[in-house]
Amino acid sequence: MSEPLNPEKKNPLADIAASPDATARYLADVHRVLLDIGGNLEVLAREIHLHCRHTHVAGDRFYDAWMRSRPVEKALKDVLNHVEGVTKGLEKSSYQRRAHDEAVAAVDEKRKGKALEKARKKNPPQLNTTQGNGGQASQQGNVRYDEPASIYDLRSDRRSA
Repeated sequence: MSEPLNPEKKNPLADIAASPDATARYLADVHRVLLDIGGNLEVLAREIHLHCRHTHVAGDRFYDAWMRSRPVEKALKDVLNHVEGVTKGLEKSSYQRRAHDEAVAAVDEKRKGKALEKARKKNPPQLNTTQGNGGQASQQGNVRYDEPASIYDLRSDRRSA
């Protein structure tokens, strides 16, 4: 299903989908149109509110017109909420598209870092011993070190590294 049914005709949105900048521009255009539509719907909702609530029929009680207008107002309010949700979704998808490209670009660097870390774990670097301490200890033939490392090592004749 990933290949188009008609190979001669190329999908015009394929080029837009390939570039995060083009995607952002396209979604910004759609976002602008939806904001314009949303503004028009808000004005329409106010006008419907005024017209329907002031349309009285002979024999109505004072709240009958208000009760008849509630379903119409609620339906338009729902549409406005959906338009607002779509505009927020467009903004989010634009950011997610850019984040996807940045993540794809960083994959190679992450893999190299993980390979280096794995190699470092397999072959840890060898610690270089200093010749001065190792040479003196081997010359004296004494397994203990010459100097105590702390005052706690002075008790009971313990010597520390």
